[in-house]
Amino acid sequence: MLSEPPVDRKFRLTSATDFKRVRRTGKSYAHPLVFLIASPNGGQQPRIGVSASQSFGNAVKRNRAKRRMRAAVREHFGVIHPGWDLILIARAGLDRADWPQVLDAIGGLLRRAQLASGGSDPYNE
Repeated sequence: MLSEPPVDRKFRLTSATDFKRVRRTGKSYAHPLVFLIASPNGGQQPRIGVSASQSFGNAVKRNRAKRRMRAAVREHFGVIHPGWDLILIARAGLDRADWPQVLDAIGGLLRRAQLASGGSDPYNE
């Protein structure tokens, strides 16, 4: 997992105004481990932002949760439909969940939001 390249900066939501726009205009989907907000961006590629609130825990826990969400999105990135801005927000228990549970949570949310190509889930083959 450490040998994989990080998600390229052009695929990240970085500005506060982008985060606010997605939160304001996006549709939300909940899972016990992760909360997803999706909004169309009119662009050619999906952009992803991750967040963990201070109530999640100290900086070590928040950063670990964000790293895990980024890594899970990296695993699913090839099947995400272009033209969407996504925000993933960590929920309680994400830092303690097993890796397959994190992958299933992110993949399930993407499928439920109809943001991922159907039928090509690399973890169920």
